[in-house]
Amino acid sequence: MPAPLLMVAATLLFATMGVCVKLASEFYAASEIVMYRGLVGMVAMALLTRQQGVSLATRVPGMHLWRSISGVTSLCLWFYAIGKLPLATAMTLNYMSSVWMALFLLGGAVLMGASKLDWRLMASVLLGFVGVALILRPTVDEQQLWHGLAGLLSGMLAAMAYLQVTALGRAGEPELRVVFYFSVGGAIAGALVTAVTEGGLQAHSLKGAALLLAVGLLATAAQVCLTRAYAIGRPLVNACLQYLGIVFSFGYGMLLFKDRLTWPAAVGMLLIIGAGIAATLLRAKVAPPPKDSQFNPNES
Repeated sequence: MPAPLLMVAATLLFATMGVCVKLASEFYAASEIVMYRGLVGMVAMALLTRQQGVSLATRVPGMHLWRSISGVTSLCLWFYAIGKLPLATAMTLNYMSSVWMALFLLGGAVLMGASKLDWRLMASVLLGFVGVALILRPTVDEQQLWHGLAGLLSGMLAAMAYLQVTALGRAGEPELRVVFYFSVGGAIAGALVTAVTEGGLQAHSLKGAALLLAVGLLATAAQVCLTRAYAIGRPLVNACLQYLGIVFSFGYGMLLFKDRLTWPAAVGMLLIIGAGIAATLLRAKVAPPPKDSQFNPNES
């Protein structure tokens, strides 16, 4: 399958995973969903690494630990936002990760004493935050403001996770090993947070168990498609195609959850998509990622 089709399949699978997360949130806390998603990912990645002959032994456990902390926290916040907000809104706020990375790049340039900043990168960051303001104001009431902030914070932490995965790629860590240890971190952290905040695991119904399994399988299948797309395709084309996830999520929200979308919110989504694509293109010129870093920041 060509790389663009693989990328489209990955975004559709991630959006479908979001639907399952939203449905599962009626039965489970976000941390518990993260735990089961991690367990399924662990098993799947262990099988894939064995099949492909990739060792799970690592020389940089500390780097995996910090990557898991930021990635799992982002995932918990994202799943929480999906359960509380319209699906397309939660997905769009998480896709702000590309804009956050551009902001980090600008901040690093300031700290390094750069005499001149890229005004195009600055404009893309401002455009992204204008889009956030348009999305949150018409679609999130005062009771849901914290849910919106959780979704926004998930995108920021996803950007941090991407930078850490970039460092792992430069350290020679293969993608499957990185995803495996992230899944381990998700399973452990999800179990601990669930034990502390929820007092233990929820009892399963057939529907709930099926949704949890679907979340894990969809996320794993999407990650495999994504990894293959980056391995054989053009990274910038893939990065632009990933924003189809917002379109798919909007369609799911309208069809399945009767989500309403106002014109300001629609404009805000378009602004974030445009800002994210622009930031990705400009950031690649300034600081291109390593060739072996095949990672979707929006899957943390």
